[in-house]
Amino acid sequence: MRLSAMGDVAMTVPVLRAFISQNQDIKITVISRPFFKPLFDTIPNVSFFAFDEKQRHKGFIGLLRLFQDLVALNIDAFADLHNVLRSKVVRTLFALSGKKTAFVDKARAEKAALTRSENKIFKPLPTMFERHTKVFEELGFTVDLSNPIFPPKQKLETEIVRLSGKDCQKLMGIAPFAQYDSKVYPLDLMQEVIDKLAENKNYKILLFGGGKKEIEILDSLSKGRENVVVVAGKINLQQELQLISNLDVMLSMDSANGHLAAMLGVKVITLWGATHPFTGFLPFNQPFENALMANRNLFPKLPTSVYGNKKVAGYESAMRTISVESVIDKINATI
Repeated sequence: MRLSAMGDVAMTVPVLRAFISQNQDIKITVISRPFFKPLFDTIPNVSFFAFDEKQRHKGFIGLLRLFQDLVALNIDAFADLHNVLRSKVVRTLFALSGKKTAFVDKARAEKAALTRSENKIFKPLPTMFERHTKVFEELGFTVDLSNPIFPPKQKLETEIVRLSGKDCQKLMGIAPFAQYDSKVYPLDLMQEVIDKLAENKNYKILLFGGGKKEIEILDSLSKGRENVVVVAGKINLQQELQLISNLDVMLSMDSANGHLAAMLGVKVITLWGATHPFTGFLPFNQPFENALMANRNLFPKLPTSVYGNKKVAGYESAMRTISVESVIDKINATI
């Protein structure tokens, strides 16, 4: 069970893929929000159970219904990869019925020590992938992430080819947004990045995002350049995953698109402001050097939060210490 935001759910995919490849006699049922189903479509032996938070599974009575729905599937063990109130209720019901259960350790105390302003303990914490793996180990299974398996590039539908183009250019994704402003690279600098990359006509740059406001900004960033295409709002999630699987590189903030690309085996470059890879959210199987971070010598309180939801006075311009040149150089070297 894993609800929450898309990036968090996407981080379970590489672990489940490894689990299934190493435990082929096991069937997994993923419990999550209906919108996230396409994330799991390419994993064998995995079925999807849609959590209906607005009606059938709403409130405490709804969680009892959820438990009964899952009991009907003859579940043998329950892996709680969320560890919040709702998942705890379901986990407890399974435990009381005699089933094996295990839950993810979110290391809240360690993360608080890493993000506090004073007496900060600045050291890398175990990744969320390692934490998820431990859940399955507690249930008696072995999961090895050292040799990851990724799905092949997906065949693009005609509609997507029409949008992205069918020439032999290098395909580059850029996802310039995040849930919180403290994780977003300044748009004037992002404009410089896009403009300079677009000068290379061998690059086709695809801009990802969502929502009316973001699409308007992306339209502005593209500035009518032929090799810069806004895909946001033009394709559904399943099609977006098809397209991402064909990218040569994805440039992302500390946000969902980086995790979507990483779970598909795409090279990912991430930009970090208020948050930091040490919290355990570096995209899967990506080298640490692909994470470009704000300057901690100038902004020593970084990271100021795990999710970027805390504003610290004077730290609004922290991401400006990530130079446009460093971003472009990293992309060129990676692609």
